[in-house]
Amino acid sequence: MTPQELRAFCLEFNASVEEFPFGPETSVFKVLGKMFALSTLDARPLTVNLKCDPDDAVRLREKYAAIAPGWHMNKRHWNTVTVSGVPGRLLRELIEDSYDLVVAGLPRAERLRLDRE
Repeated sequence: MTPQELRAFCLEFNASVEEFPFGPETSVFKVLGKMFALSTLDARPLTVNLKCDPDDAVRLREKYAAIAPGWHMNKRHWNTVTVSGVPGRLLRELIEDSYDLVVAGLPRAERLRLDRE
């Protein structure tokens, strides 16, 4: 997945936006103000921080050398994924899972609002 494809995929999700709270080089993808992905899109290698179920996070880190505890994040709930080190399908699933976890943590009224959009 290229940086442009990563950006486009993250922005496909309902109500997702790209913001730059940490400076112009770091893309933060959010849903209703809550972050679900973070990446420096011009970095080499390309990495992305993604929210993950804690049990799945450990399992994924054991299986893939390209998945590590989240850099500068809560290591229990976030993974840093080196994009070139995982299959594209898995990467898309991990991004979608991150988005879904963040949405699940939103107040009910906001989740209902997302369902209507």
